[in-house]
Amino acid sequence: MDVAVLEVGGSHVTAAVVSSGTWDANVVERSELDSQQAAELVLDDLATAARKLPLANGLAVALPGPFDFATGVAWYRGQGKFDNLYGHNVGDGLRDLLDLDQILFMNDAEAFAVGEWTAGEVRGVERCVGVTIGTGIGTAFLADGRVVREGETVPPGGELYRTSYDGKPLEDWISARAILRAYFARTGTEEPEIGVKEIAERARGGADDARDVLLTAFGVLAAALTPWLERFGVTKVVLGGSISGAFDLVRSVFEFDVSATEDTERSALIGAAAHYLRSR
Repeated sequence: MDVAVLEVGGSHVTAAVVSSGTWDANVVERSELDSQQAAELVLDDLATAARKLPLANGLAVALPGPFDFATGVAWYRGQGKFDNLYGHNVGDGLRDLLDLDQILFMNDAEAFAVGEWTAGEVRGVERCVGVTIGTGIGTAFLADGRVVREGETVPPGGELYRTSYDGKPLEDWISARAILRAYFARTGTEEPEIGVKEIAERARGGADDARDVLLTAFGVLAAALTPWLERFGVTKVVLGGSISGAFDLVRSVFEFDVSATEDTERSALIGAAAHYLRSR
């Protein structure tokens, strides 16, 4: 069965068709998205992307929180993305624009983890965790491929970003803004045009400041994850997101079995499709 999927971020929307038999994700279109424009324009852009897909079997949508994935209501505020969608029912809006009843929403970090469990680095692993690292931290704890959000063995809501480390929110240690802030403090410079990718490139080129900042950030992630891995009985972790591209530089800080995905977007598409098929 083919599943139509949208993978939505703060600056892009990817429209793809995922085939459940092979778990091939065929991208139909990948386009830029201005997430800070008016709500109606954001919905129009999402609907335009969806119309390029075969919608006879419905639509799965993977996107970041804060979002009520059951009702389709957005609760973004102060996120630097989708702020004008606050309080809007995105589900109802898309159903009206597309004349489509079956639309299922899924957290993008959870979609990534389920995709990796379905056809990636943690395929079939009984207890695993997917972690996406970018503007923030996304996590999904999986038991037999299903997301676990409640109970004493996982962080609140299953979301590691809601925890703290050494008195500070975790994302003040490990996120794009945290790494950049630490690097600028370390070097005594301000370079608005660079990102974590450039810091990683400098580290590969032998810059000790860049390497030390990355090792510290990922070391905190490893320390924050470890007790939850033990509680949940995790045997494998997979990293995704833009900052996971620095994994080759920081592998040494992890004392548990961990790998980095080859393609975060592909995994999120597959995971959203797999979740959609389970929910039918």
